[in-house]
Amino acid sequence: MLIRIVFLMLTVFSMTTIDAVAEEPKTPELAKATFAGGCFWCMVQPYETLPGVLNVVSGYTGGDKKNPTYKEVSSGKTGHFEAVQIQYDPKLISYNKLLSIFWRNIDPTNGKGQFCDEGSQYRSAIFYHDEEQKRLAESSKAKLEKHKSFPEPIATMIIPASDFYPAEDYHQYYYRKKPLTYKFYRFTCGRDSRLDTLWRDDKAISQSSEADS
Repeated sequence: MLIRIVFLMLTVFSMTTIDAVAEEPKTPELAKATFAGGCFWCMVQPYETLPGVLNVVSGYTGGDKKNPTYKEVSSGKTGHFEAVQIQYDPKLISYNKLLSIFWRNIDPTNGKGQFCDEGSQYRSAIFYHDEEQKRLAESSKAKLEKHKSFPEPIATMIIPASDFYPAEDYHQYYYRKKPLTYKFYRFTCGRDSRLDTLWRDDKAISQSSEADS
């Protein structure tokens, strides 16, 4: 009798454990997207609050030196771009949506930098992590070139992703840490006024952001 009771208790415990494991939520399969749009301070806010975006990190990519510092990248001699790397759930937000937001927040006609910042470290670029991202990036660029309302050619590059180095802590989420300085920088750099001029006609954006699967 005692053996039977022990056996029943073990059976119940085993079933409860299995049910608990079965009900444990699955970890979502995440993806990365990397964009350079000039000063990385200004490329965090457009992505951070989007449903499906888990993290946005400011950093450096595309150069030769390992673990570069802000001072080294700012010299323009390391070959790095200031960029943001986005961790996202592709089931909740598409790469095309991320591309659409990217275009809307840069001046794609400037091949020497972005807004008031000139230098190779401030150029705009899409860094693709796989062939599908490359295809979607090239497609969005082609559609933008076809439907754009501005006369200048698109200078934004599409480049294979390489090592990404997070920037110093004080650069991360700068718009939240130093809101007044951030807003003053955007204003004096003429970023918002130039964006308004470029993207006043939303047709170019809507055409370039159509789902392309």
